[in-house]
Amino acid sequence: MMKEILLVEKPGLLTTVQDLGRTGYQQYGVVVAGAMDSFSMQIANLLVGNRKDEAVLEATIAGPSLRAVRDIVIAICGGDLAAKINGKDAPLWKSVLLKKGDQLSFTGLKSGARAYIAIAGGINVPKVMGSKSTYLKAGIGGLNGRALQKGDVIMGSDAVKTSTIGRMLSPSLIPKYEKHMTIRIVPGPHEEAFTKEGIDTFFSSVYEVTPQSDRMGYRLKGPKISHRKPADILSEAAPLGGIQIPADGQPIILMADRQTTGGYTRIGTVITVDLMYVAQAVPGAKIRFQPVSVQEAQKLYLEQMRIIRQISVGAGIYDE
Repeated sequence: MMKEILLVEKPGLLTTVQDLGRTGYQQYGVVVAGAMDSFSMQIANLLVGNRKDEAVLEATIAGPSLRAVRDIVIAICGGDLAAKINGKDAPLWKSVLLKKGDQLSFTGLKSGARAYIAIAGGINVPKVMGSKSTYLKAGIGGLNGRALQKGDVIMGSDAVKTSTIGRMLSPSLIPKYEKHMTIRIVPGPHEEAFTKEGIDTFFSSVYEVTPQSDRMGYRLKGPKISHRKPADILSEAAPLGGIQIPADGQPIILMADRQTTGGYTRIGTVITVDLMYVAQAVPGAKIRFQPVSVQEAQKLYLEQMRIIRQISVGAGIYDE
């Protein structure tokens, strides 16, 4: 049975309901959306006993203030936005009991950019095309297709899974979010569109995340990447992590709310396991790119999936 579980006292900068995204509809022009950092989202769910693909709250840079309407179990993973429970530091990467009347708030930004709040039993919002994810530009999914607002009430399960309280992720598995990062990419598919100097520039330079970055894409600033063919191409599918290089020579990394097709040359694609680090980058963060093979990217992805699978059956998590 579903009950009121949280009251939104302050919405934060941008807090939305997200799951793993709305897949299978890009051919119809429907954007995938979903959690920017899907690793943190999945781990948060597993810590509270949910399926890994259950919807969570994604809080960006400045988190919300939420009041528990009833006893619930939560876990906060991802970026450190200085979470507090009744004014005292709240742990990350660990499931905790939020008692009726308790306040969960976020008071600053210590590392990363996005925190994921999972609630045992999940969040009760309608699925749209198989997903609860919010896509703001179309006004679909989540809570009425928008970000949280003051006075919103979040619905969830009235059953408290107390058996998961105190469950935490092994410190060795917790990602570290740095302001200077090396991101691995698979080169292509339009390498022939760039000069040799342009490709060398891309891999030897440091690029800065600009304030014009959002859930659709991260706009970077740095040395210009030169083309030898026009930057515009016939539109083709836009992959998550694809790095477009428009005519100005400045990279754009396509993220969760990316368009379904794109008409700019792509110099490479961020490998899946490194997308979480890009998702946690704030404006001013510095990125250097490193090429890897498809085989290496697949190997790293399978290893990450193995870790998540082990966590889902208890390995990598221990009770206090």
